[in-house]
Amino acid sequence: MQKSTSTSSLGSDGLDLSQAFFIPITGGTPPSPTKRHTKITVVGVGNVGMAIAQTILTQDLADELALVDAKEDKLRGEMLDLQHAAAFLPRTKIRASLDYSVTANSDLCIITAGARQNPGESRLNLLQRNVSLFKHIVPPLAKYSPDCIILVVSNPVDVLTYIAWRLSGFPPNRVIGSGTNLDSSRFRFLIADHLDVNAQEVQAYIVGEHGDSSVALWSSISVGGVPILSFLQRQQIAYEKQTLVNIHKEVVQSAYEVIRLKGYTSWAIGYSVASLARTILRDQRRIHPVSVLAKGFYNIDGGDVFISLPAQLGRSGVLGVTNVHLTDEEAQQLRNSAKTILEVQSQLGI
Repeated sequence: MQKSTSTSSLGSDGLDLSQAFFIPITGGTPPSPTKRHTKITVVGVGNVGMAIAQTILTQDLADELALVDAKEDKLRGEMLDLQHAAAFLPRTKIRASLDYSVTANSDLCIITAGARQNPGESRLNLLQRNVSLFKHIVPPLAKYSPDCIILVVSNPVDVLTYIAWRLSGFPPNRVIGSGTNLDSSRFRFLIADHLDVNAQEVQAYIVGEHGDSSVALWSSISVGGVPILSFLQRQQIAYEKQTLVNIHKEVVQSAYEVIRLKGYTSWAIGYSVASLARTILRDQRRIHPVSVLAKGFYNIDGGDVFISLPAQLGRSGVLGVTNVHLTDEEAQQLRNSAKTILEVQSQLGI
């Protein structure tokens, strides 16, 4: 498949109408060198990849969007479908190709591609196939965009973010996993629903593995700046710890419920990843719980491991990890979550 994009060249002689249609301003100067051209690549045009691409376009986050996939017809079809919506969207050049050269000079490369589990296949074997797939994805991204930030969305996201870091040769601040950013959004929604407030007024994090061993940081939850648990204690309001456990379980199970009902998740992860892209590319320095190289933080040791921690993100990727106060129980749960990922990596022999 050849690289394809919108074009101003029409007619059998390839007349470039953009040169004939507009009369240039006399004495005009070139664009300011401070004007930045922003390019995002999305690898994988399945349900998740296209939800991310669509959200990036509607939120005007890039001047250029490159799509890459191994399925030629699907890739071209998705590209054309997005291009045909140009009249309803901010101006973005959309390209697509099987060839990774289309991704050259990207600022942000988002990886959503991943193998699907076959009937009867073990999770470990599935992970091994995804590791093999990443060996064909990450090196060309690093080759054509050596200064980019890689954002991994494919699951299991923590292990695959570690693989992407190893394969890219990038410094750890420029390889990030989407991690528990969406889990934390679900967490905030459920707490807001219990308290009947806007979810934007809730500050709450799920950290650790994006999976069953994730950790809900109850001690740091605040609503409108008011720490919830300490407020309940001061007011001598009793609460059941099991209620908190049940809310966390609902967060963990919510993705499975969506998959059971509609077959896949797409829109929420699309918005979640777009929020990460905005924070990074616009240097907003917001704090997101994302998968980062965690060794050395919160007394996590035992090897290189990527798990979600509340991290400040900006134009250079991960700027730092927030020093959130954890209870002894939360800190131990976080270390146990890291050990879970390290055990999986050891089974893979990496």
